[in-house]
Formats: sequence, structure tokens, C-alpha cells
Amino acid sequence: MEGSVDPKNARVGPGAYVALLFAMLFFSGLLGGKEWWGVFDFTTLNGAFGKVVTDVTPQGDTVEVAKSAFRGKGGHGAMDGFLFAFGLIPAVMFALGMINVLEHYGALNAARKLLTPLLRPLLGIPGSTGLALIGSLQSTDVGASLTRVLADEGQITEKEKTVFTMFQFSAGAMITNFFSSGAVLFTLLAVDGTHAVPASIGLCVAVMFIMKIVGANLMRLILTLSERKQSAEVQHG
Repeated sequence: MEGSVDPKNARVGPGAYVALLFAMLFFSGLLGGKEWWGVFDFTTLNGAFGKVVTDVTPQGDTVEVAKSAFRGKGGHGAMDGFLFAFGLIPAVMFALGMINVLEHYGALNAARKLLTPLLRPLLGIPGSTGLALIGSLQSTDVGASLTRVLADEGQITEKEKTVFTMFQFSAGAMITNFFSSGAVLFTLLAVDGTHAVPASIGLCVAVMFIMKIVGANLMRLILTLSERKQSAEVQHG
């Protein structure tokens, strides 16, 4: 259309970089917690479903109440799958809404210009995936929904989407899952008083992140070889 501007060639001003910085902090989880700055964190604002009573046990003059998530206990099959999917809806809708606002202020264009020189040789994907990459480290829902937006808008190819999905799939929501469950292992002590896990948290996070990159590049290699094979078959066919 005459007068339209290609997003890849759009001018990136200071405001776009400010929007990008806010987006990176918003989706990274660094501002999470119960302090006032938690209002700028995706997970904090997304909230959580309340608990429901699943069991009541008399304990003398008191009553002990056991609670569980809204999905309850013992669910299975399509019914439990539906409730699981239902629980993803708020996070996906919230993430899509935020990314549209940030895109309006130029955050995606700034990410494309700033991160493409890094992500293109590292993973073979454009810089516009930067926000989805950061978000995927905290929440698989965020990573998936933002990747879907990029694919629908044609900002990434099918090959790039597959490679990027592989990156997200390996150690999904790495930061959230590791620090909520795995980090407790580093507090354990052996009988002699030494740490039971002879490694630092930083080292483990680094290894997981590096292996995510390795997994994505393995997928990238497989797709490249497959493309070459198909091209050779067409030429000799």
C-alpha cells in the first residue's frame, strides 16, 4: 500500500528502546515479589486462582483444612485437560494484550534492530523474537503466545518458529521452575556439614541456558540438512 512503512525499516526512536527495556523487565520476572515494584511484573499481575477445600480433618478442638488448586484432585482425561487449558487463558490473553501495547510503542522494532545481530548467528532467528525469548524463561504461556503472534504477523518463518520453539521447549520456563523447585537442593547439607550439591546456582542456570541453545541449533541443523536433501531430490527429479 502506498505510504505504508515496512516494520523492518521503521525508524526506531528513544521511546521504542524505553518500551523495549520495560518489556524486558516486565516479562523477565526480575520485578516479581510482594514489594511495590511487583505491579510491573507479568506473573504478579497475572495473579493466581484461589484454593478450594479438598479435605477436613478434626484435630482435637480444631479442624485441619486441606486445600488444593481449583482443578481439585484426581482429575484425568479430557475433563482435566480442559481445566488445565482453562487455567492458561488469563496468562495468554494478558500477554497478547501487553505485547500489542508494547508493539504500538515500538518495542518489537527496537528488539529487532538491537537483538538481530546477536540472535541471528546464535540461533538463526530475528531480534523480534527477543521479547518472546525473555518471556519464555519465566512462563511457557508467555513464550508460546508471543511466538504465535510473531508467526501470525509473518515476522518469523516456519523454520525460525520451529527452531525457536525447540529453544523454549528445552527446560521450559527455566527461571521460574528452577528457582521454585530445583534451587532448594542447594540448601541441603551432607553429614559432614558440606553442601550436598557441589555446584553453584549460577553454574546450573548457565548450563541449562547453554543446552537450550545447543538443542535449538541441533534442530536448526536438522532442518537445514532436510532442506538441502529436498532441494537435491527436486533437482535430480
